[in-house]
Amino acid sequence: MKAHVVSLIHALALIGLGGYGYITSDTPSITALIPVAVGVLLLAMNNGVKKENKVIAHIAVLLTLLIVIGLVKPLTGAVSRGDTAATARVATMLVLGILAIVSFVRSFIAARKARG
Repeated sequence: MKAHVVSLIHALALIGLGGYGYITSDTPSITALIPVAVGVLLLAMNNGVKKENKVIAHIAVLLTLLIVIGLVKPLTGAVSRGDTAATARVATMLVLGILAIVSFVRSFIAARKARG
């Protein structure tokens, strides 16, 4: 799958699942909106990624990497609380983020091979 498609799916998941998690929380924290903000940024950059803009693609993969790293702690917290819904939401965002990173790396390798 193309990097811009996987990145779009990941951005929408960050916005949707992150927003849903914030809204449904008994004690919402403003930090819970970080995935939503990153999702909005990734969504805004998606057209540049689609057009294979090198700078935008690298910024998008950096944001994706940062959000994947940043979601590890919420995942461990959700698992330790026994919150199945939160675990599923965060795990979904993490898996999609990892898939996006793999897609970005594959597209970077393909672009390098195409240049010779």
